[in-house]
Amino acid sequence: MAFTFVCVPKKMALLYWPWPQRGLCFTLSTIFSLLAIAGAEDPYRFFNWRITYGEINPLGVRQQGILINGQFPGPEIHCVTNDNLIINVHNDLPEPFLLSWNGIQQRKNSYQDGVYGTTCPIPPGKNFTYQIQVKDQIGSFFYFPSLAFHKAAGGFGGIRVLSRPQIPVPFRKPAEDYTILIGDWYKSNHKNLQAQLDHGRRLGPPDSILINGRGPNHASFHVEPGKTYRFRISNVGLHNSLNFRIQGHSMKLVEVEGTHTLQMTLSSLDVHVGQSYSVLVTADQPAQDYYIFVSTSFTKKVLTTTTGILHYKNSRRSASGAPPHGQKNYISWSMNQARSIRTNLTASGPRPNPQGSYHYGEIDVTRTIKLVSSAGLVNGKQRYAVNGVSFIPGPADTPLKFADYFNISGVFRVGSIPDYPRGRGIHLATSVMGADYKAFVEIVFENHEGLIQSWHLDGNSFFVVGMDEGLWSPASRKTYNLRDAVSRCTTQVYPRSWTAVYVPLDNKGMWNIRTEFWARQYLGEQFYLRVYSPVQSDRDEYPFPKNALQLGCRIK
Repeated sequence: MAFTFVCVPKKMALLYWPWPQRGLCFTLSTIFSLLAIAGAEDPYRFFNWRITYGEINPLGVRQQGILINGQFPGPEIHCVTNDNLIINVHNDLPEPFLLSWNGIQQRKNSYQDGVYGTTCPIPPGKNFTYQIQVKDQIGSFFYFPSLAFHKAAGGFGGIRVLSRPQIPVPFRKPAEDYTILIGDWYKSNHKNLQAQLDHGRRLGPPDSILINGRGPNHASFHVEPGKTYRFRISNVGLHNSLNFRIQGHSMKLVEVEGTHTLQMTLSSLDVHVGQSYSVLVTADQPAQDYYIFVSTSFTKKVLTTTTGILHYKNSRRSASGAPPHGQKNYISWSMNQARSIRTNLTASGPRPNPQGSYHYGEIDVTRTIKLVSSAGLVNGKQRYAVNGVSFIPGPADTPLKFADYFNISGVFRVGSIPDYPRGRGIHLATSVMGADYKAFVEIVFENHEGLIQSWHLDGNSFFVVGMDEGLWSPASRKTYNLRDAVSRCTTQVYPRSWTAVYVPLDNKGMWNIRTEFWARQYLGEQFYLRVYSPVQSDRDEYPFPKNALQLGCRIK
């Protein structure tokens, strides 16, 4: 496949940190299409990433990991509200590959979402240039590989979207801003884990927890006495909820997935799979080393804990001491913490108007959807489902969004998953639910199982208006927070409990709703929400990206 490349001088790239003097190279079609994606006033940031396998040993055992530009975890993306991210990804793996952007809303642009249903996989030896604008966003997010079981091998990294200089932030600038990627980890090769799932077997418990790709006591964060630091914490793991705490220090919660929160002081914080939080930590203790404890939560048998180090300048004493004991009545404690997280209505978001100017509680709900997960055997193999439907790829290697755009029949059917569970067991289908563009929808996640769950919606944020134990009923709406619920993209659902969210469907496209428990997602616990309008307008949705066709996806 032939490409014509244009080299962009460093000054033209409008970057905020140094790059090689020779500039960066991108295809002509990429350069020309940039003008269709964003206004000329919005800066561009260019990235050139190469995906390879490489040897890693975070737990003292050599294993095959996925590296980005030779790094594990991958490079962190730093950007500012409304920046255009041009990320040229070269796939040097011997199999197809995709990156997805957890929490980046891809306004009007689901073609760039990086999941099976929206984006053509990058073939071995080929490249694809993602064209993403972080439109009207701030906050802490991450990216990860979405195909096969690549997430168990690495390929993830942090995303930091800063406020524009003229927009006030509701706390003083920290002395340093640290990203902390936490997640459960297996010593086994990711392909062996995938093979277990393909043969219908469940995965066992993970071997440990990593902090920024490192095992116990290898991740260190340096502080100076009296100064305050920001920690952006993301759970990039496969299925374990994790509790985060710093020995001898309190934390002040300030942001959740792009929403400034009322600042509450915490001694520990539950971070469920796929979630991101920001806390402020002041180095107000005697100058020595302190443990950062990260432990599994909601596990019945084995409690796994790993440690990082908070290292004070001029420290002459090593960290010591055992992890604190867990909370009694842990579900109630964790649920109360989640309910107490509220939006700071006086703070500005990505725009100068206050975050509380959008009165979501006064908007009429146009539709209620109840989503219930289940587990069972189909043809003798373990499967997971939403409302009785276990997702499988369509009959052709055509992304669902492509089939929708080109009117290709036989790939999926809108309405192949119902709004409510029907209690008819589990069946396989390429499940797509239809929804109207600009509808205001209530989604209830109901958990009938004895494990905690974590749910994510690509391309959109939602207001977490309520959660409680037991079954949801219309009377549960009396308990909703209709004033200052936090807006985010990933929410937990506690064992045998429910969580309700309000979703303004103001982002046209094909969007993945999934569990963040990756083995369950891989085995069917996901579907696609087609947010549709009969009016075809570039104002509502960007045109089909020309570089997508160069990857060889089937469109007829």
